[in-house]
Amino acid sequence: MNLVDLAASHPVLTLIILLVFLVLLASLRVAYQYERGVVFFLGRYSRTAGPGLYIVLPIIEWQTKLDLRTVTRAVEEQEAITSDNVPIQVNAVIWFRIVDPERAVTQVRDVANAVIQVSVTTLRTVLGQHTLDDILKAQDTISGMMQRSIDNVTEPWGVKVELVQMKNVEIPPSMQRAMAQEAEALREKRARLIKAEAELDAAEQLRQAAEVIMQNPAGLELRRMQMLTEVGAEQNTMTIVMMPSEFVAAARAIANLAPPDPNPNPSPTTGRG
Repeated sequence: MNLVDLAASHPVLTLIILLVFLVLLASLRVAYQYERGVVFFLGRYSRTAGPGLYIVLPIIEWQTKLDLRTVTRAVEEQEAITSDNVPIQVNAVIWFRIVDPERAVTQVRDVANAVIQVSVTTLRTVLGQHTLDDILKAQDTISGMMQRSIDNVTEPWGVKVELVQMKNVEIPPSMQRAMAQEAEALREKRARLIKAEAELDAAEQLRQAAEVIMQNPAGLELRRMQMLTEVGAEQNTMTIVMMPSEFVAAARAIANLAPPDPNPNPSPTTGRG
């Protein structure tokens, strides 16, 4: 007996078999490797299905499919007041993923939007606890604090916050000018300190040189002659030098000890004629 004869002789059985086949075909579901299906049986949580092929019975079962991959969302720009009363505008980026599909469906509605709203409030709260200098200099530390704070809230929802980063920090133009003046003043202060340290080092070197010269006073005169030589070589000018009295007296003594000139110039004479 072939199928046609069987169907003609047992139409009811054939209809039942056809209905079962259609129900089974309609019950088949496929989830990718990164997806999970949260299945409910008559309104109650039944199981988490996937990845691969699984069955969801029509009418009495239905599912909510979730993506378990890491999601990147931008937190819209927020205006906050720092602890030193400076208004700033900050936007951030958050990375999160679902680690428990059951809780992500049963504990919160629209889990992605809920995470973003928590990020917005946490961003304002954390920024209000820090000064402007801390926000500009320690962004990694503040981002880590926001990540831990958001993760504590989203953990009961089956969501893991992997990373939070501040994308841009805008401050008022008047504050930018004040910060530029502050930076300029700090650099000028640093330059003056460096110059003062250089003068201190030079003074120390001069003190050591003076101690060496005081051990032999003739060295001071040699240094004086060297300076005169350097000045005369650089520019064609007449230089008047004040010599110490001891040096002048020694020069006169040396002149008195010199022998007389054997060929003195004869003085002019007058004769009568």
